Amino acid sequence: MSMANGAPSLVVVEQLQVQFFGGAHPVRAVDGVSFDIAEGETVALVGESGCGKSVTAMALAKLVPQPPGHYAGGRVLFGGRDVLAMSERELRALRGREISYIFQEPGSALNPVFTIGYQIEEAIRLHRPEADSRAEALELMRLVGIPEPEQRLRAYPHALSGGQQQRVMIAMAIACRPKLLVADEPTTALDVTIQAQILDLLRDLQKRLGMAMLLITHNLGLVAETAHRVNVMYAGRLVESGATPDVLTSPRHPYTRALLEAVPRLEGAEGRLKAIEGNVPNPAELPAGCKFHPRCPYARERCRVGEPDWEFAATEARGVRCFFWKEISA
Repeated sequence: MSMANGAPSLVVVEQLQVQFFGGAHPVRAVDGVSFDIAEGETVALVGESGCGKSVTAMALAKLVPQPPGHYAGGRVLFGGRDVLAMSERELRALRGREISYIFQEPGSALNPVFTIGYQIEEAIRLHRPEADSRAEALELMRLVGIPEPEQRLRAYPHALSGGQQQRVMIAMAIACRPKLLVADEPTTALDVTIQAQILDLLRDLQKRLGMAMLLITHNLGLVAETAHRVNVMYAGRLVESGATPDVLTSPRHPYTRALLEAVPRLEGAEGRLKAIEGNVPNPAELPAGCKFHPRCPYARERCRVGEPDWEFAATEARGVRCFFWKEISA
């Protein structure tokens, strides 16, 4: 596995498979995904809704409920320990303390019947019982830039704006100084100005605390500003990976190219935004061959009948899953 800036891998995901049961056949939501995250590194997992990004992220702390979920294969190594083989007691010690999450839509994630202070202090009391939870919660509120923190600690979630709620979620996530922060679409529900503030905050906190971060997003603009490396996911599988500047300036997979072409730009020719035709396939009804071929402008007969292998060039730290990527990239 690769290392970023000489740092050893904190997380190593090897051939992860997550399935769901609910019909005649299991649904492969995550199908043989492998990647790693080095200590202090930011890695992005990119793709449209329904590609398996969030399920992959939840699997890092074995959060996919069983049933209906089932870990069908692979390993998730965190600091050399296999998370998928951990006991419930070990998982409780891992979640929140070593791996922490910022989920989408903070208004839904925060409990409306408890004060902000209670919800931040809860994680501190659980994982750091020796700490003064009230003083720590107050310091966290200041750290994430919430004005009048003493007053906000006594408030309920509905009294805060969307941006303030997201900052509270970040405070809760970093309360125990985790080694890995998983940010699942952390700016989706926010306006553009607040999005920029939240991203700046995450970058600043990462530097201060030395955390690694997995950024789950469909927004390639966020990736360009934030991530060291990027993994592009489609229909439960990785289709491209590499250093962020390389992937964004010279994409090798048609899906990555299509995502980039769909990004709005201020400069350039006028005209309609180029959209990707069709939809992400239902995991229960995946097409034969390459899973992207029904939407791919470069598809040929070989793509319809055979599935391309993952090609990884260690010298370039680039991976791609496409029969014709060399011709497309030329």
